[in-house]
Amino acid sequence: MVTLLLVPLAALGAGVVAATNANAIANGEVVPEGRYRFSVKLTMTGIPTADGGRRNSACSGALIAPQWVLTAGHCFRTFDGTRVEYPVADLTTATVGRADLGGTNGVVRTVVAVRQSPTNDVSLAKLDQPVTGIQPLEISRTAPDVGDTVRLTGYGSVTSTNPTPSTLLRTGQLTVSEVTTSTYLMTGFSPQPDTTPCPYDSGGPYFVESRHRAPRVVAVVSFGPSCPHTAQETAARVDNIRAWIWTAIHA
Repeated sequence: MVTLLLVPLAALGAGVVAATNANAIANGEVVPEGRYRFSVKLTMTGIPTADGGRRNSACSGALIAPQWVLTAGHCFRTFDGTRVEYPVADLTTATVGRADLGGTNGVVRTVVAVRQSPTNDVSLAKLDQPVTGIQPLEISRTAPDVGDTVRLTGYGSVTSTNPTPSTLLRTGQLTVSEVTTSTYLMTGFSPQPDTTPCPYDSGGPYFVESRHRAPRVVAVVSFGPSCPHTAQETAARVDNIRAWIWTAIHA
């Protein structure tokens, strides 16, 4: 079954409401502290539900400017699924540059505004204060070709079966299998053929790496089958909305 990468989690303790969103990468590798510091964990506390209650949630993302995080559009939506240009939770925080969420590296900021792409499942989250000392991830100017390998980072569970959030950033590589006007289709590549995003990875960055230049993000996690799997993941393109991203950040 194909689903958005948001799923309910069991409460973590007294007074904690179940969380629901992108988890870490199935059959991936733990990222050492200090690597891929542009990676972001978005934590939403107190999202209104249809019955008048509250729930918690989380997404992954990437710092693309000192005060802006790139993530999936569906990470900011009302209980009826409508994407919105404001934080839906009572509090939404962004933890930047911290591979182990139990540590103290990096910084924590509050999300104060949202911008939604009109065409792709992509949004931008504005932080209350700029992040310094961490190099933002560059937006690619070009699309990868079918057969190219991209890297993904994300936080959370390693399976769709009774998923539980992880405190560790994970990474894996996938291969581009198809290109459309708003998406890429991806299949697992490394460390295993079924290395794929899981619940709580929504918004995580797919980026290309090379020896001679900084990483460049081409897409974010949008949706896919239950993980781990060897089928296709759908990633929301960002390379072809680079102009919109630039305008939204500098408006």
